[in-house]
Amino acid sequence: MYAITIPEPGGPEALVWAEVPDPVPGEGEVLVDVVSSAVNRADVLQRQGFYNPPPGASPYPGLECAGRISALGPGVVGWSVGDEVCGLLAGGGYAEKVAVPAGQLLPVPEGLDLTLAAALPEVTSTVWSNVFMVAHLRPTETLLVHGGSSGIGTMAIQLAKAVGAQVAVTAGGPEKLARCAELGADILIDYREQDFVEEVRKATDGAGADVILDIIGAKYLDRNVQALAVNGRLAIIGLQGGAKGELNLGALLNKRAAVTATSLRGRPLAEKAAIVAAVREHVWPLIADGVVRPIVDRVLPMRDAAEAHRVMESSTHVGKVLLQTHATA
Repeated sequence: MYAITIPEPGGPEALVWAEVPDPVPGEGEVLVDVVSSAVNRADVLQRQGFYNPPPGASPYPGLECAGRISALGPGVVGWSVGDEVCGLLAGGGYAEKVAVPAGQLLPVPEGLDLTLAAALPEVTSTVWSNVFMVAHLRPTETLLVHGGSSGIGTMAIQLAKAVGAQVAVTAGGPEKLARCAELGADILIDYREQDFVEEVRKATDGAGADVILDIIGAKYLDRNVQALAVNGRLAIIGLQGGAKGELNLGALLNKRAAVTATSLRGRPLAEKAAIVAAVREHVWPLIADGVVRPIVDRVLPMRDAAEAHRVMESSTHVGKVLLQTHATA
């Protein structure tokens, strides 16, 4: 098969479409003929040499895919050759074939194009696990999403609105904020021009955000705590603004607030399977009913992954950037 390889870390040009050995599904795994994959920030970090795959995972980038099952490994039940699926991966999505643990597979939602299904596994698993399973966002509460126009952000807006929460977002510029508003965001904050702490307080009569989903990390840590409501929950899922910050524990104590930080890629298989099962139970019906949908900025040929990474790093996109193999959907 062919896959996007990284012979040496570097810029987008470090991504090389090359012939590699076919993967073989192990115990509890299925082999998927990949139709499409999606680009995530983690893929960019891996290309740069900063985020190696977990032990035993595929060396190729790609944390999610959509395609058709072509073979079953030992011990797999509940899936058949030919099933159209999408899956959460520890790596290997930028390839024509990938072996996927059966517990990390999802059926393609009814009525959704197979190619577009690759936009779902990572964002739905990340948002559902952090915003709902960990931070327990409830109806009528306020969620603040940093990077509202990102793949994570566009999904977080939709899921929060679906459960009856109020949503505030930060994004860069009026065009991205307009797209967030189309998805249901109530409070629109241009981080280039406005102070999100002040704007969230203003919009909530001084109460603050009950849950904050943060991709920035250290740069926003203190201000995120300031923006939290009493009993608020800050869920950190990214470090685009640095890894080391100073935390005012006094402010955290006064608000009886909580800070959590999670990643998805390196979790044990059982934890990933539990998250995927929860996504299938709670999110998949919303997609099937058209309440929630994947937001896709563009679809590029997989051999042009370098261009996809340039788009990701330029931050000009809204939603997900997908990569499609030569296979047809």
